[in-house]
Amino acid sequence: MATGFISCGGDHLAKKCELVRARARLGIFKDILIVDDETLDAERLSATLRVLFGYETQIRWASTLGDAVDRVIEQKPCVLFLDDILKPSATASQAIPLLRDAGYAGPIVVVSGQVTHPRRSSLLADGASDVIHKDDVDSVRVAEALAGLGNPVESRSSGD
Repeated sequence: MATGFISCGGDHLAKKCELVRARARLGIFKDILIVDDETLDAERLSATLRVLFGYETQIRWASTLGDAVDRVIEQKPCVLFLDDILKPSATASQAIPLLRDAGYAGPIVVVSGQVTHPRRSSLLADGASDVIHKDDVDSVRVAEALAGLGNPVESRSSGD
């Protein structure tokens, strides 16, 4: 009977427990910028971040690379989530140097639909801090990526 229970969703508490452990490992991220031209993808990531941080964290969104540069100049986020391919023709490999030139020195987590070993290696070499597959955007994987960045505390949230 217990086996049937687990296969019917009884593992919900185990997942919730993992989320609580993940939250405990995370630092304080006061400001997060999502750069994604797909509204649904940006909203999904934003909702995942809300599960992790609640409303104590400011989550901003930019739909174009130009908007992202403006947002970075306006206020430096603690962490930036960057879509791998931005319409009409920008890729994360092209966007990362532009964001760095705009003064952003913090971690960049690339969210991609094409996470092959060579692509991941290329993005990391280009300056990404981590790479997450779009299908893996959930609270546990995002928490793992953020925990791997260290504790940002308030260092980059003030626009310095």
